[in-house]
Amino acid sequence: MIQDVDESLRALVKKEALNGSKAEIAFDAPTREWAARRNAPAVDLYLYDIREDVERRQVVFEEVRNPEGAVIERRRPPRRYNLSYLITAWTQRPEDEHRLLSACLACFLRHESVPTPMLAGVLAEAGLPVYLTVALPPREDRSISDVWTAMGGELKPSLDLVVNMPLIITQQAPFGPPVREEPRIEVARPDGETESVSGRRRGKPAAKPRPLTLEETIRAGTKRTPGRTFTIRGLPRN
Repeated sequence: MIQDVDESLRALVKKEALNGSKAEIAFDAPTREWAARRNAPAVDLYLYDIREDVERRQVVFEEVRNPEGAVIERRRPPRRYNLSYLITAWTQRPEDEHRLLSACLACFLRHESVPTPMLAGVLAEAGLPVYLTVALPPREDRSISDVWTAMGGELKPSLDLVVNMPLIITQQAPFGPPVREEPRIEVARPDGETESVSGRRRGKPAAKPRPLTLEETIRAGTKRTPGRTFTIRGLPRN
C-alpha cells in the first residue's frame, strides 16, 4: 500500500507540479551524503512518519450484498493511516528551489485527494479516496527541525505533506444463510386461545373459527381496583 502511495504522488507531482520540467522525483532521506551525490535538479518526497488516524477508525463489519440484496460477506472496514512526507527541492540556485516548492504547494492545494486516474495498485482497486493535506502546523509532539537533526542534514525550506491512506484488511466474519421464510405471528386472545395470521388456532378447540377482531379492549384488575386498559387494533384478513 505504501509503495502505491509513492507511485500515486509521483504521477501527481510529475504531471501538475513539474509540468514537463527535467527535475527528478526521489523518495530518499535528504542526508548530507545524498545531497552531495546530486548532480541534477530533484524534488524529494521523504516518508518520515506513519501513524493511524484513530478518529476515522470504524469497528462495525461492513456487509457485502449480491444483486438480489442478500448478505454474502461481512468484512472489516478499512483503517486509515497518515503518511507524513517531507518535500524538499534540490537545485543549484535557491530561487529555483523556491519555484519548485511553490509549484508543489499549488499542486497539493488544488486537490483535497489524489485524483482517481493517478491512483496506483491496490489504491485504484479499492476505490476509496486518498486525502491530502499540506503545510499545516506540526503537532506539539513533532517538529520539522527534529527530523532534520535526526537525519544529520542542514535545515532548508520544505513542505510537510500528510497523505491519509486507507488500508484494506482481508478479514471476514461468518454469516448465516439468507432468511427465506416469512415470520410467523400469533395473537393471544383473552379467552386463552391463540390464533396465527394464517387463521389457524391452537389451544382450546373451537367449533367455528371466528374472524380476527379489528379492535379489542382489554381491562386489567377488578371493578374495585381497576388496572390499565389496552386497546388492540388489527387489520381484517383477505
